[in-house]
Amino acid sequence: MRLVVLGGGESGVGTAILGKKKGYDVFLSDFGKIKNNYKEVLALNRLAWEEEKHTEELILNADVVMKSPGIPDKSPIVKKLKEKGIPVISEIEFANQFNKKETIGITGSNGKTTTTMLAHHLLKQGGMNVGLAGNIGKSFAWQVAEDKVEGYVLELSSFQLDGIEDYRPHIAVITNISPDHLDRYEYNYDLYIAAKFRITMNQTKDDYLIYDADDEAINNWLSKNKTKAKLIPFSLSGKNKKGIYVKDNAIISNITEKEFTMSINELSLEGKHNVKNAMAATAIAQLKNIRKKTIRESLSNFQGVEHRLEKVLKIQGVEYINDSKATNTNSTYFALESMTTPTVWIVGGVDKGNDYNELMALVREKVKAIVCLGVDNQKLVNAFGNVVDIMVETTSMADAVKTASKLAEKGDAVLLSPACASFDLFESYEDRGKQFKAAVQNL
Repeated sequence: MRLVVLGGGESGVGTAILGKKKGYDVFLSDFGKIKNNYKEVLALNRLAWEEEKHTEELILNADVVMKSPGIPDKSPIVKKLKEKGIPVISEIEFANQFNKKETIGITGSNGKTTTTMLAHHLLKQGGMNVGLAGNIGKSFAWQVAEDKVEGYVLELSSFQLDGIEDYRPHIAVITNISPDHLDRYEYNYDLYIAAKFRITMNQTKDDYLIYDADDEAINNWLSKNKTKAKLIPFSLSGKNKKGIYVKDNAIISNITEKEFTMSINELSLEGKHNVKNAMAATAIAQLKNIRKKTIRESLSNFQGVEHRLEKVLKIQGVEYINDSKATNTNSTYFALESMTTPTVWIVGGVDKGNDYNELMALVREKVKAIVCLGVDNQKLVNAFGNVVDIMVETTSMADAVKTASKLAEKGDAVLLSPACASFDLFESYEDRGKQFKAAVQNL
């Protein structure tokens, strides 16, 4: 059996290692450059690979192809594979056939990283040996090849879910759904929603789907479509007594016989959206029989996720906050909503079809100045030019941070929450966040 892997990043290299271990004839091809650390791993494992090209005669003879999530379906090589009827699957699907351990799959437009890391933290604190994979951490396929854990918590993007056929999580979570990545879904929101719900398509009556009952897109889908999984809703309103809800500033859960309660003030993460993330993680922990005391302790000592509302430094009474992970307007909405002081907002990058109107009320209420950080800021200027008194355009992180520091006064905050992808000026949102932190430290 010939396995061709497209993409030489974390998921690609992990898949190649698992494929070789399972007896496949493996070839890895990346249209861009492969990082040196991955080249070393490929050499060590004696795997055949190429970079900066796709050699068709070495790819179109595959029995199965694993496509990294970053490669769109409309790329020429993927189209040719599909025309030839060669199956193109995701890393999750490939690794799934060799994994005998239970998985917990978490998806959503926002909050999935925090919820995944929080759930992993709760289960580990409860004494379970679980792997963390999917969109974060070491590749799922790589971990399946090593086979050292008793289960996995997977963060799953819509792109990863597009490439599954038989994958079935025992516990699935949909944190929320809002328009994102529409450029990959023909600008059709329904296609994107359907991609998210693929997470539950293979679930049975013995499985669980945890979801945000306050979310319009989720409720719409559930009213028109069926899933066999047991439904566990969470909600900020006290209306839903079936799953987990908030009442009198406390989280209340009725999932198991023993009611679980915890004051919201005890959560280590701030903001309404994090109350939801905590509820979803609590539901997972309860389904896995983690003790209530452990859940409480874990929710109050969790450190949070890098580049997600990460407090960097306070300089001359100004708080600098790194929310580089906010690559869509919905994420930035949560960030602005959680701000309690006048804010200088650094925003911009590659727009994925954003509607800035939904931020308008929050910007009027909380933002005193905007620093644009992108190659093309016209859409931002059109949206907010008349809303704030000061708007400055910059094209480097150092310049953006210096400008923001001049505009901020004691008691203000400087918030990097770009609402856009990072690829015009940076390698990734991580690179953007690290450059922000370095620039703040250099002030």
